[in-house]
Amino acid sequence: MEVKKDLLYTNDHEWVKVEGDKAYIGITDYAQNSLGEIVYVELPEIGDEFNAGDVFSVIESVKAASDSYLPVSGKVVEVNEELSDSPELINEDPYGNWIVVVELTDKSELDKLMSAEEYEEFCSKEG
Repeated sequence: MEVKKDLLYTNDHEWVKVEGDKAYIGITDYAQNSLGEIVYVELPEIGDEFNAGDVFSVIESVKAASDSYLPVSGKVVEVNEELSDSPELINEDPYGNWIVVVELTDKSELDKLMSAEEYEEFCSKEG
């Protein structure tokens, strides 16, 4: 299982990469491995606004469908359209293929996320 040191993580297995007022969000290596072969990713619309904890995407695999929860509140400013035609990109490189970019509305919410070390420990207890 790969965990990138420069990202933040949730206990729902999403990762967050912060650049200024924007947050890139995807699912972790642990999540894609648990799901298996991903066959569909439902993307939100640009301009959609979400609160932290809202479902922003549904990821379907050959095993199951799984909701993805937005770790931070914000407005969707970009979606990864490549995932519409090639959802398996998440399996190939979960950290290189984000799902959405949101403009953060409350940066203090980032304080509630886990560091890479905390996430590794969390996963070791889940496994």
